Amino acid sequence: MQKSISNRPPSTGLSNYQKFIIAILAFLQFTVILDFMVLSPLGAILMDQLAIEPSRFGLVVSAYAFSASISGLLTAGFADRFDRKKLLLFFYSGFMLGTLLCALAPNFHFLLIARIITGLFGGVINSIGFAIITDLFTLEYRGRVMGFVQMAFSASQVLGLPIGLVLANTYNWHAPFWFIGGIGIAVGAIIAVYMQPIREHLKEASPGSPTKHLFTTLTKPSYVQAYIATGLMTTGGFMLMPFASAFSVHNLGLTLEQLPLLYGVTGVFNIALGPLIGKWSDRYGKYLFFAIGTGISLTTILYYTHLGLSPLWLVIIVNVVLFLGITARRISGSALMTGVPAMTDRGAFMSVSSSIQQFSGGIASTIAGMIVLQQDNGPLQRYDVLGYVVSCTMVLVAILMGRIDREITGRRAAANPT
Repeated sequence: MQKSISNRPPSTGLSNYQKFIIAILAFLQFTVILDFMVLSPLGAILMDQLAIEPSRFGLVVSAYAFSASISGLLTAGFADRFDRKKLLLFFYSGFMLGTLLCALAPNFHFLLIARIITGLFGGVINSIGFAIITDLFTLEYRGRVMGFVQMAFSASQVLGLPIGLVLANTYNWHAPFWFIGGIGIAVGAIIAVYMQPIREHLKEASPGSPTKHLFTTLTKPSYVQAYIATGLMTTGGFMLMPFASAFSVHNLGLTLEQLPLLYGVTGVFNIALGPLIGKWSDRYGKYLFFAIGTGISLTTILYYTHLGLSPLWLVIIVNVVLFLGITARRISGSALMTGVPAMTDRGAFMSVSSSIQQFSGGIASTIAGMIVLQQDNGPLQRYDVLGYVVSCTMVLVAILMGRIDREITGRRAAANPT
């Protein structure tokens, strides 16, 4: 019989099993994030080789987001009724199937269908991972846990994106998806063999029928504010990132061969500082670091989206600063959100949040594709408009996250009076 794993870290730090969970979730996130992010640097290649305009490329990106949104919403009512390990393996297997279909895609329409399948399964994985983190780690540790797990975002830049671009430039655009599929299958096997069942939430009172649980989770007043913040927080990435490589090539004057260096250097800085940001957010305040990250991101985005032809060194510096701000927001914001739901609602809350995140991301990328224009393979036009839109949403999210932080602090103080 397997020993039960305490949800509370030992006083001396994290247990070896908890460190394993952090590592495996980070590798899992690496494959999921890379699968989405690889479309950005491949954007310039895909739009040329498949002869698709920005609006259709935006549809490829949003197809993943919309299908992930539907999947997350449908899963929410059942998310707290199963062993989280089994749920994770089921959706990760489907995600791998979609990724391999992307590798086989011969044209735009096949790729579009493959992205829909990938989104149906991949969009739920992040929410399951967050529910696992919330189950196994107390709020005081979640900043540093998120810092390590979210290193996957940066690692996908340092390792994944450069390798993906090299494979695409050396072979073809299908090769990066074969690369992701190979890593993903190995990660899935490790999860199946070594991860222990996660059933602690099943010991709590039944949340009722799936439909009732979904409705309750959707309408609970203390959750609605978090959903709005989650939806708005997604806007930046889905608006700016899908066209980042095309903007770098056609507007900033970089070559495709320079993109791996750009993403690699940016990722190295984020890998180095990500865990520190998580640790500091636990120590000094998660909302404080969210606010700092927002200020850095907002200022840099307004500068970046107005750049013209620029030397590589300047673009690297701007990207490093921008992604450090984004990383600070993502780590501290994700850790803060885990304090919102009750134990019996964690899976459902995370699934609904993921659904809202993906849906708003799909809307954002679709709108971005309608805003951005390109004629005769020339510079992207109206990219600066995206910068203004993203900046406005950042201000709104900062206000909402401040309210959420105060509510969590008040609830914890009431539950643990001194």
